[in-house]
Amino acid sequence: MPGRREQVLDAAVQVLGEQGTRALTHRAVDARGNLPSGTTSNYFRTRDALLAGILGYLFERETAAFATLAGAPRPVSVDELAGRVGALLRQLAGPARTLTLARHAIFLEAAHQEALRVELLEWSSKLWAWAGEWLAAVGSGRPEKHARQLLAYGDGLLLDRLARGGDDEFAPEASLAALLRALVADD
Repeated sequence: MPGRREQVLDAAVQVLGEQGTRALTHRAVDARGNLPSGTTSNYFRTRDALLAGILGYLFERETAAFATLAGAPRPVSVDELAGRVGALLRQLAGPARTLTLARHAIFLEAAHQEALRVELLEWSSKLWAWAGEWLAAVGSGRPEKHARQLLAYGDGLLLDRLARGGDDEFAPEASLAALLRALVADD
């Protein structure tokens, strides 16, 4: 059973991911989480505090997902890495769609709020290092630079998929493999 703070943050992610930043209010979070009025405000006095709490919560959730991937054996080929990243993107665009939309909304808020941007960069550095290890395993001579490019490309694919939708199957592996081949050859 999740604690009350986690209930608040889960409801906040739902509001943010389903309705966007304009809908994110303490009252909306209380309503979405079926929480007594004022609960969200008790944990997060201001909207900025709520946004910072959501960012930390998203990091926890995504870190757990990435830790699962990081625990897998390192990929041995560009195609294997493209397959793993493609599977992750499908998860983020499908079953984890609301979480992904909330993450993108927080990214946009970080463009205007220094405190969020600092936290985002700290977490991103960890992600770039992890992805860099996998890129080094498939032959990248500049793994951290290439990790940043790969993850930016993946976020672009996600944003396009989430914003524009599509009835076709989301299969990013071929374009990911092409990018990875170009990155590995760019040494």
